[in-house]
Amino acid sequence: MENKKNKGITGKLLQFAHNSGLIRASYPLLSKSLTVLNYHRINDPSAAHFDSFKPNVSATPEMFAKQMEYLLRWFNVVSVSEVVQWLQGKIKLPDYPALITFDDGYLDNYTLAYPILKQYNFPAVIFLTSGHIGTDKAFYWDLAAYCFFHTSQDHILFPDNKEKSWETKEQKFTITNSWVESLKRLPDTEKQKWVNELPSRLKVSVPKNYFKNLMMSWDQIREMSQNGFEFGGHTVTHPILSRIPIEQAQQEIIESKSYIEKELGQALLSFAYPNGTKNDFNPEIQSLVANAGYKVAFTLLNGPTSLNEVKKSPYTIRRIFILHSHTLAHYSALVSPINRYRK
Repeated sequence: MENKKNKGITGKLLQFAHNSGLIRASYPLLSKSLTVLNYHRINDPSAAHFDSFKPNVSATPEMFAKQMEYLLRWFNVVSVSEVVQWLQGKIKLPDYPALITFDDGYLDNYTLAYPILKQYNFPAVIFLTSGHIGTDKAFYWDLAAYCFFHTSQDHILFPDNKEKSWETKEQKFTITNSWVESLKRLPDTEKQKWVNELPSRLKVSVPKNYFKNLMMSWDQIREMSQNGFEFGGHTVTHPILSRIPIEQAQQEIIESKSYIEKELGQALLSFAYPNGTKNDFNPEIQSLVANAGYKVAFTLLNGPTSLNEVKKSPYTIRRIFILHSHTLAHYSALVSPINRYRK
C-alpha cells in the first residue's frame, strides 16, 4: 500500500510540475541536445484479447497522438539521415532536434503508428530484427506472454530452479515479466533452452502461424520506405550482443544489414543494440557496428544526448524508453534534461 501511496503522490507532483510549466522551464537546456524517443509497439495492452508482452507496448494510439502533438509544439523532429548529414558537416540541425525510433518491426508500427506519423508529417526510423519479419517466429518475450496468458497452471520454474506461483491475474502478470527478465541474464544457448521448454512446462499448445501477423511484412516495410520512413538494423535474432561469441555478434550485425538492404534496395545508416543497457554493448561491439558500415548506433541509456556527445561518440547515442503507463506529464519529464540523471 505504501508503494501505491508514494506512486500516487509522485504522480500528483509530476502532474503539477507539468501543468505549471516547471518541467518545461528546463527545456532551453535541450536546444543543443538530441532527444531520441524509443518506442516498440503502439497498441492497447488492456484489451481482453491482448496476449503478447505488455511491457513492449509504448503507448495507445490515442496517447501516441498526444505525444506527437507535444513534440510538434516543443521540438523539431528530424530524421536519421539528417543526423548523419549533420555529423558529416553537410547540414545544420535545428534547435531542439528530436528523433522518433521504433524497435523490432511490429505490425502495429504500420497499422497504428504510421497513419499518426503521416498526419504530423514526422519522419521516423524503425530498427528491424530481420529474422522475424514475415515469419511465424515469435520473440521469446511474446511467446512467454502467450504461454502465461493461456495456461491453466498456477506455477512456473525459474532458471535459478526456484518455483513461483500465482493466484491472481496481477500476480501472474508480475511473474511473467520476472520470468522474461530472468532469461536476459542467461547465456544465449541456455536462454533458448528455457524458451523452448516453456510451452510444455505451462501445458500450452501454440497454434501454427499464430505469430505470423505480429510483425510487419516486407511489402509494408517497402511501402513505408517509399514514403520517407527510414529503417535500421537490430540484428537477425535479437540476441544481447555482449552475451554471445564476438564472431556470432559480427554475423548478427552484418547479416541483418545485408538482408534489409537487399529487401529495400538502399543502404542502412543506423543500428540499435538489442536491450541497449550499459552491459549489453561494449567498445568491441561498437567497432563491429562501425565496420559494418553503420554511421550511428543507439542505446537505451537515459537520454537526451548533447550534440557534442553525439559528435564525440555517434555509436552510443542515448534514447528515452517510452512505456504505455506514462501519462503526458511523465512524457514531458522524460524528454527533459532531468531524465539524463534518472536511475
